Amino acid sequence: MFKDGRYNVLLMFFAFLLVFLLQNIWMQASRVESIPYSEFETLVKSHEVDNLVLTEKYIRGDFKSARPSKKNQFITVRVEPELAKSLEGSGVTYSREIESSFFRDILSWTLPALIFIGLWIFVSRRIMERGGGVGGLMSVGKSRAKLYVETEVKTTFDDVAGVDEAKAELREVVEFLKNPFDYERLGARMPKGILLIGPPGTGKTMLAKAVAGEAKVPFFSISGSEFVELFVGVGAARVRDLFEQARKQAPCIIFIDELDALGKVRAPGMLSGGHDEKEQTLNQLLAELDGFDTKSGVVLLGATNRPEVLDPALLRSGRFDRQVLVDRPDKAGREAILKVHLKKIKIHESVNLEHIASLTPGFTGADLANLVNEAALIATRRKSNAVEEEDFVMAMERIVAGLEKKNKLLNPKERRIVAFHEMGHTLVACALPDMDKVQKVSIIPRGIGSLGYTIQRPLEDRYLMTQKELQNKMAVLMGGRVAESLIFDEISTGAADDLVKVTNIAEALVTKYGMSRSVGNVIFEQQGATFLEGSFPNVTHRDRSEESAKLIDSEIKRVIEEATTKTRKILEANRGILEKGAQLLLEKETLLEADIKTLIKDLVVEEGASERISRTDENRVL
Repeated sequence: MFKDGRYNVLLMFFAFLLVFLLQNIWMQASRVESIPYSEFETLVKSHEVDNLVLTEKYIRGDFKSARPSKKNQFITVRVEPELAKSLEGSGVTYSREIESSFFRDILSWTLPALIFIGLWIFVSRRIMERGGGVGGLMSVGKSRAKLYVETEVKTTFDDVAGVDEAKAELREVVEFLKNPFDYERLGARMPKGILLIGPPGTGKTMLAKAVAGEAKVPFFSISGSEFVELFVGVGAARVRDLFEQARKQAPCIIFIDELDALGKVRAPGMLSGGHDEKEQTLNQLLAELDGFDTKSGVVLLGATNRPEVLDPALLRSGRFDRQVLVDRPDKAGREAILKVHLKKIKIHESVNLEHIASLTPGFTGADLANLVNEAALIATRRKSNAVEEEDFVMAMERIVAGLEKKNKLLNPKERRIVAFHEMGHTLVACALPDMDKVQKVSIIPRGIGSLGYTIQRPLEDRYLMTQKELQNKMAVLMGGRVAESLIFDEISTGAADDLVKVTNIAEALVTKYGMSRSVGNVIFEQQGATFLEGSFPNVTHRDRSEESAKLIDSEIKRVIEEATTKTRKILEANRGILEKGAQLLLEKETLLEADIKTLIKDLVVEEGASERISRTDENRVL
């Protein structure tokens, strides 16, 4: 508790008090002899004492003659005169003891003070850990970067899989930290800053740790949000302190995670009000990047999944002058990542990693780690000795579609509607060319609001989609709504999510991809940072005239109507299979790939239909 220099004064106070008490006790013990009261009375009668001092409890005095103990003073505790008189002449040695109240008196005023000081220390430390308050003022300008020395970083490039291109870029940093003079031989210099860009969960932080582990150098790790504080100027002070510490530990690595929290683009003019602390912190970071020399052996790594919001001054040459993309892994990368995570669990020898990798397009390294853990939990719940492939399939369905809700009972009418809805999706997907193969269809509710689901399984990575593939995808999405209309002559709210997806695809066809003959090759919608596209892409809409808006709306409606017409033709041609499949689904609740193959052996398909796969980013739940 008292390692901090702020408590030296407190230590000195207690040390002084202890020395004073010990000295006082020693001096008193060296000069005064304590004698019984009966002996005192004998000495008084024999006139061997002098200079008596009487108090309510004690009697002090001097010996007239030398004593064997060589002490010239004495002290005794007084005894009540009545008791002394009654004991006189009995030959009994008698005295009286009074309980010392010295320590009790000391504790009466020191203990409350100690309790108060202890609470103050505890509260101040907690406040400092949380980064604010009065207690943190004494170290508010200190960097909060966690320092991992070379012996603590156990991560190496062998622990990172699926991002071979990024590892190849960073191996150069490792070589520079190990042999800086080799790079100076021809006058080359290492980049001052390397920015790792990629979606969440792709392994950016692990890559940074692997660089430190491979180079065996100290590793400073801090999040961008930890620089920003309530008080203006604190963030800049922490940046200065961080780089000062790094220079003392060089060669070393500074890793700033979530750099966008610190390096967002600065607002111009009056719009910058309320952000002075962030701007000062960013300005100090820019100054430090300009001020340190790469020959000192300090390498700055940053990570973000929002590069589009970073200030341009941070990304110019001479600062973060190298950007490394850490993207979602492809099929081979997913298989390599699975091998790393499967080292920690017991798997059955029949598990096919290639098959599992093909089932998980769009999964990041973090998603695959979660998949392996969920599969292990499922195998544990069923008391298995090893994790089997079926456990991975169930884990993937749980992650993609949500947890099964078998206790959520639907009435017979709702179950029948859901069965025809899901079978409509399934048959249209099987009848159209270049659609993902249907792996499983079920009417067991999953997740939030999903009363049934159809999972399609891609078998290869795709990075482009043609106009026809997008139109067929819309037709599959409309399969549930059209099946309800065809069988029940009415529609339900179960297709709400399908309609949202269909509308988004149709709008993209018309406004973003230029795939409408009426609108032409004109882009009315622009999207930034496409390589980090997520659920909420950064979309910019161009200004449209009223005439253009009407034309776009009519084209979107026409595209959706064409997809709906195509879907209706397929389901009308296969109505018997639709009814048979729905009845089978009502009986079994879940149909697997083998059941679906048997069901659609007589399916009327569109010309050119095949089992080739069309999408790679994620398994789709309908």
